[in-house]
Amino acid sequence: MSAAPLVGYSSSSSEDEDEAKAGAQARPGAGSCPRAQSPLPSQRLPVPDSVLHMFLGTEEGPEDDSAKHGGRVRTFPHERGNWATHVYVPYEAKEEFLDMLDMLLPRAQTYVPRLVRMEAFHLSLSQSVVLRHHWILPFVQALKDRMASFQGFFFIANRVKIYTNQEKTRTFVGLEVTSGHAQFLDLVSEVDRVMEEFDLTTFYQDPSFHISLAWCVGDARLQLEGQCLRELQTIVDEFEDSEMVLRVHAEQVRCKSGHKFFSMPLK
Repeated sequence: MSAAPLVGYSSSSSEDEDEAKAGAQARPGAGSCPRAQSPLPSQRLPVPDSVLHMFLGTEEGPEDDSAKHGGRVRTFPHERGNWATHVYVPYEAKEEFLDMLDMLLPRAQTYVPRLVRMEAFHLSLSQSVVLRHHWILPFVQALKDRMASFQGFFFIANRVKIYTNQEKTRTFVGLEVTSGHAQFLDLVSEVDRVMEEFDLTTFYQDPSFHISLAWCVGDARLQLEGQCLRELQTIVDEFEDSEMVLRVHAEQVRCKSGHKFFSMPLK
């Protein structure tokens, strides 16, 4: 079995992508005085502390030290004023889900010890794209307009599957959606329309919607597929009340741009 392409992830994790920072770009002033007509010095008014501290942390240069984020390599570099943006359905993991993950991860780690658990869980509706800071609010408003008529729905994610990102620099163990696929496609269709309005990359063709559970650097498909995959699927199938644990209600769509979160409730 060949690994499916990773849905909605760039080569850096969502946490790393969030480090893209907004910054003001310098703009040459117009109508500057000729040297022969130097203006008289004027007294400067004190700048309020609220303004001085408004953009703390946004002026430093970009930093792409992969050692600081688990060895992951970015698809696009940091650039001042650019914000990495991602649209997804969040999944709030309950205790039973985490108990199942506590059984899955050690088994997978017997095949690939470097696997680590995801810090948060979601199902992607977009690739990671770059937005200029001044386009974030119009982009989010366009998403809200598109999501306004959608109703919440139940889906089931219970098929263990191995994914890689496009560059094959990271591997993921995920749970693929087996019921609710059509509703996710409808959501993606509306998200894609917004992407097209802003001249951004749309989602993958024939996507595999899934919840990523664990990841590692590098291409670990050979180790994880086959016997390991069968063992993981057996754990899921035999987990007590797995049908209820893995039946989830999609209640909202969320957009994460830089460190900002925007939620769009589904009816």
